[in-house]
Amino acid sequence: MTAVDPNAIEAEHREARRARWFTRINKADAWLRVLGLSWLTPVMRAAAGDNPRAQASEIWKLLGVPLLAIAGFLTLWAVLAPQVQTSLGAVPGPAQVWSEAVGLHEDAVRTGERRAQFEEMVEQRNQRLVEAGRADEVQSITFTGAPSYYQQIRTSIITVFFGFLIATAIAVPLGILAGLSATANAALNPIIQIFKPVSPLAWLPIVTMIVSAVYATNDGLFAKSFLISAITVTLCSLWPTLINTALGVASIDKDLVNVSRVLKMTTRTKITKLVLPSAMPLIFTGLRLSLGVGWMVLIAAEMLAQNPGLGKFVWDEFQNGSSSSLARIMVAVFTIGIIGFLLDRLMFAIQAAFTFTNQR
Repeated sequence: MTAVDPNAIEAEHREARRARWFTRINKADAWLRVLGLSWLTPVMRAAAGDNPRAQASEIWKLLGVPLLAIAGFLTLWAVLAPQVQTSLGAVPGPAQVWSEAVGLHEDAVRTGERRAQFEEMVEQRNQRLVEAGRADEVQSITFTGAPSYYQQIRTSIITVFFGFLIATAIAVPLGILAGLSATANAALNPIIQIFKPVSPLAWLPIVTMIVSAVYATNDGLFAKSFLISAITVTLCSLWPTLINTALGVASIDKDLVNVSRVLKMTTRTKITKLVLPSAMPLIFTGLRLSLGVGWMVLIAAEMLAQNPGLGKFVWDEFQNGSSSSLARIMVAVFTIGIIGFLLDRLMFAIQAAFTFTNQR
C-alpha cells in the first residue's frame, strides 16, 4: 500500500491555486489595458509570486517612467514659467494653476448651493400660491446666475456627443454603401476629398446662418447655440468614420462575400451578419478618430460663436484680462486634454466590448 504524502498534496493544491490566479490575472489584463491601467498586471503578478524582479522592472516601465516624465515636466514648468512675462503678468506655475482649479471647484459648489436655494424658494412660493387658491399664478422661474465651471463642462460633453451621434448615423451607412458599391464609392469620394479638410471656422458662419433661418423659434427642444455647435461638430467629425467604415467593408475577405452569395443572404442579413462584424475594428477606429476631432472642433466653435461651454469659458477669461485669467485658461486646457483622453478611453472600452482580438 502506497502512503500518501500530505506535503505533496498541499503543494499540488498550492500550484493549482496559483495557476487559477494567473488565469484570472491574464483575463483581467486585457481590460486593464483598455482602461489604461496595465501597470496593475505586473503588480498582481508580483503579489502572486511570479518573478518579483522581472515584475518590478515591468512596473517601472509602465508606471515609474510615466510618473518620472510627469514630474520632470512639472519641474521644468515651475522653473521656466516665472521667467516668461505676459500682459497679464508671469506665466502661472503648477501651484498657481492648482490653486485656481480649487477655486473653480469652490465657485461651482457655491453656485450649486445658490441654485438649490433659489429653486427651493420658487417651490415654496408656488406651494403657497396653490394653498391660497391662486394656482393660476404659479410660475416656473429659471435660475439666471452664471453657469458654473462644471456646468460648462457638462454642456460641452453633451454637445460633442450629440454631434458625434449624428455624424455616426450619417457616416456608418454611407461608409457601408461606399464599401459595398464601387459606384457609390466613386460618387462619394470627391465629396469626401473636398469637404474633409474644411476648417470648423469656415463651417461655423454657414451653420449659424442656416440654423438661424430654419430654427426661428426660441421655444424649441434645443437652443440655437447648442444646435450650431453640434452641427459644426457633425460636419467636421463624420469623415474619419465614413472613410474607415468604407475601408473596413471593402477589405472583407472575398471568400466570405462569395459564401453569402451561395447562401443567398438578403442584403440586411449580409450587412448585419457579415459586413458589420468583419468591419467593426476599422469602424471603431474611425469612431475614435471622429470623437477626438469632434472634441477639438467643439472648443473652437464655442470660442468663435460664444456658445456655452468650455470654449466660451476660455474666451471669456481671455477677454477678462484679470490676474487669474491665464491660470484659469490653463486649468481649462488641462481639463480639455483630460476629457479628450477619457473620451478616447471610453470609445476604446466600447470597441473592446464589441470586437475581439488574439489577446481577448
